[in-house]
Amino acid sequence: MLTVYGMKSSGNCYKVELLLEQLGRPYRWVEIDSAAGETRTPQYLAMNLNGKVPLLEVEPGRWLAESNAILCYLADGTPLWPSDPWQRAQVLQWLFFEQYSHEPYIAVARFICRWLAEDHPRRADLPRLRERGAQALAVMEQHLAERPFFAGNEYTIADIALFAYTHAAADGGFDLGGYPQICAWLDRVRAQPQFVAQTTS
Repeated sequence: MLTVYGMKSSGNCYKVELLLEQLGRPYRWVEIDSAAGETRTPQYLAMNLNGKVPLLEVEPGRWLAESNAILCYLADGTPLWPSDPWQRAQVLQWLFFEQYSHEPYIAVARFICRWLAEDHPRRADLPRLRERGAQALAVMEQHLAERPFFAGNEYTIADIALFAYTHAAADGGFDLGGYPQICAWLDRVRAQPQFVAQTTS
């Protein structure tokens, strides 16, 4: 039985949950509250030295961290992670984009808005985060004008990775109303078999 150590409110953890549900893979979920320090205990750090979620326990004593690495591992051998080298590279391109150009701005703005106090000094970062996040959304909008999904005509883990925080971008102050291609793509993702919405508890 696969075990996921994750936090339901985290988009990175939601990626793993969504993929497992869509693959129909049985798994056990262990809720970890990183805000309460549960990822910094000696027991957790023995599994993941980086002290973050999500973490996938494949079997006793064998753990895999980093959400997009987990997606690649779980989707191997399925259409969601293509076998063709060029198509696989297209998926990787968008996985890297998500972690470098998208998540650091859209996800961080969401975190600040939802979980930090109104007078927290990190709120001063919001204008810059929103500017950079809007740049990422513009790239996505232009790309989706020519294809239904990120790695071409088929739904892949690239879509799962980008869906996780894009669908909740409004939480960080992003108005998706100006991105009709993204909105249509979000609906296409929600229409996929075995789709499950993110919960926050």
